[in-house]
Amino acid sequence: MINRELIRVKVVQLTYAYYQNGNNNIDAAEKELVFSLSKAYDLYNYLLSLMVAVTKEAREYYNVMDRKARREQTERPSMRFADNRFVLQLENNRMLNEFLENKKMTWEKHVEYVKRLFQRILDAQFYKDYLKSDNDSYEHDKEVWRKIYKAFIMDNDDLEELLEDDSLYWNDDKEIVDTFVVKTIKRFEEKNGVKQPLLPEYDSEEDREFARKLFRASILKADEFQRYMNEASRNWDFSRLAYMDVVIMQIAIAEMMTFPNIPINVTINEFVDLAKLYSTPRSGSYINGMLDAIARNLIANGKLLKSMPGIVDTVDNNEDVQQ
Repeated sequence: MINRELIRVKVVQLTYAYYQNGNNNIDAAEKELVFSLSKAYDLYNYLLSLMVAVTKEAREYYNVMDRKARREQTERPSMRFADNRFVLQLENNRMLNEFLENKKMTWEKHVEYVKRLFQRILDAQFYKDYLKSDNDSYEHDKEVWRKIYKAFIMDNDDLEELLEDDSLYWNDDKEIVDTFVVKTIKRFEEKNGVKQPLLPEYDSEEDREFARKLFRASILKADEFQRYMNEASRNWDFSRLAYMDVVIMQIAIAEMMTFPNIPINVTINEFVDLAKLYSTPRSGSYINGMLDAIARNLIANGKLLKSMPGIVDTVDNNEDVQQ
């Protein structure tokens, strides 16, 4: 689940904090990076469990409504949402339950938020259509929750404020983690029952090592990388650059030079996007030009064995390439 996009975000944040804190303990900083990444996986599981918490609230609501209907001899409410097969499967999922038990994570302290969220769902037209639909299938049960998640859980300011209060590590994680929750909903299959696999914390040990190597290279070779920046900024006053710009370019150069299988254009594009997010409005275009110039200069001097448009390839064209 923890992909390279999220890793780059965390490395930028922790590298910047490393210099701001001034403790110069790279081992402690690396442990903080690993812990910060693990908190993103906590959030993934926590958001999955939110769907279960909402469904439990729905059961209580419909049980009250059902008792009232029987007492008044009126039409009894549909229990379809409360008995949604996808969420029943999620509720009993072994991986999720083991994780939540180990981390002692529940939504009990946020019960009022869960109630408000359920009330919003009750008013949604697609929810009302779901209750009336003749399509009584597992896939339809999954689809209504995909719609609910995208409509009411993604881009939800109240939820983001609540999560921020729970953990400072979740400030910038939710947007990325949301995509993995939606991906998980799509991947559920009824036949897998309680053994349905969730996304692992890391897809591979290679991704775990990517985080450590990128962070360490960014710190340990900082002087070398900043020299490349200084050389490429002859027409600029390097000392007047926004400090975040320096950090972002330093990490981008570290990635270019440490990971031969990541194309240069991928690295540049990823860190230009981060500059737009974390630095000044003009940083994106400036960093794009700087990184392009630095990469071309390193290739020309034989220090970077990669290829770029307009430069003769210095790598084996048959080499496997991964982002």
